[in-house]
Amino acid sequence: MSTQIPQGWADLTFFNTDWPAIQAAIDADPRTILPPAHQRFAALERTSPDKTRVVILGQDPYHTPGKADGLAFSIPTDFPGRLASLGNILKELNSDLGVTRQQTDLRDWADKGVLLLNTALTVPTGEANGHKALGWDKLVHQVLARTSQRPTAFILWGNQAQKLATHINPGDHLILKTAHPSPLSARRGFFGSRPFSAVNDWLRARGEEQIDWTA
Repeated sequence: MSTQIPQGWADLTFFNTDWPAIQAAIDADPRTILPPAHQRFAALERTSPDKTRVVILGQDPYHTPGKADGLAFSIPTDFPGRLASLGNILKELNSDLGVTRQQTDLRDWADKGVLLLNTALTVPTGEANGHKALGWDKLVHQVLARTSQRPTAFILWGNQAQKLATHINPGDHLILKTAHPSPLSARRGFFGSRPFSAVNDWLRARGEEQIDWTA
């Protein structure tokens, strides 16, 4: 199945100037690329610009087959392996709000206006950061510029995400920067950061509906 350009974002110049070359590079790559083609723009398809209230920026997709579904940190419910970063996110959610979430598929967050975007939208199987330099950053720059045209909460986990903060337009935003939830770095500032309550406090102060982070 081919990769479809997400309608709500189709006017971004990336899709005319950068995407054709990226797609050609992916098509020419003999390795198995994750997630599958029909899921590569899942985050943008699920959360349109006008619905985006929160942006959670990750790194790149999981590089284990069957684990990446096109939404940053989300894992299909039938995946049998380790949760890794998502497991730590769910631990922090429980510590922050007392919420015990069993569902690993985060599509419900996306449907509530949480754009779950990675800084690279593809990865070769078994090669973390393998497409870091492929050109996906151009898309992320434009998405951040678009979403920051109005007040938005931005959660930037890890150095790669935080470096992109310069592409957020000035405004009445909430910008949270902490360590990545990966098992390698979560104890360097991710645990105890309470991002979920911080977002809801910000939304409530603006008179907006809070995010229901439960499944």
